[in-house]
Amino acid sequence: MTQPDLETLAQQLETGDLKDRKLALAALRNVPAEEAVPLIKKVLKDKNDQVRSMAIFALGIKQTDECYDLLINILEGDPDYGIRADAAGALGYLEDPRAFDPLVRAFYEDVDWLVRFSAAVSLGNLKNPEAHDVLIAALGSKEVVIQQAAIAALGEIKDLSAVDNILAFAQADDWLVRQRLAEALGNLPTEKSVSALRYLAKDDHSQVAEAARISLEHLNSVMGEQGDIAQP
Repeated sequence: MTQPDLETLAQQLETGDLKDRKLALAALRNVPAEEAVPLIKKVLKDKNDQVRSMAIFALGIKQTDECYDLLINILEGDPDYGIRADAAGALGYLEDPRAFDPLVRAFYEDVDWLVRFSAAVSLGNLKNPEAHDVLIAALGSKEVVIQQAAIAALGEIKDLSAVDNILAFAQADDWLVRQRLAEALGNLPTEKSVSALRYLAKDDHSQVAEAARISLEHLNSVMGEQGDIAQP
């Protein structure tokens, strides 16, 4: 695909209207990271929050040496909780192991649930087993979406010691919680996981049941069990 003209994109980002700035950011997907990031930086403090969010997300995808520091500064210093949440999410895409401690701090210290949600998701993306304690704490959140994020993240880090903790959600009222549980158990090869997945494969909600069946099939190959392991 032909690379967009960088001078034109720079001009659109600096002086274009909202539509032009958004289109220019979208066009940067076809630009190498080293050339894209200087342009992305032009709109990190844009007056429009949607443009800022797009720019922050782009920093997680177009990875250069300076992206980590840019995102940390936003996570720890921006007054807008939505923008801080965007930065936490982008750090997960960046997958820089240095983000572990800042994300843990964000989860424990940020006052907004959306930031804490994004931090929990990104801790899963980092796949650091040391996230166990913070993710177990997240399971106790009053926000259902944070519970969902924690369950998914515990699966992402393959935390076998957390199986008992997440099985407490097997009968959760929210079907998305049960679906996240079914998906997470597919990464946690234990007999308890298999038993729970057989139960969830009979769930009244089709997406929960389907997720459980897929996870059972995965565990069948991982654990080397008999063929009927994948059956509800």
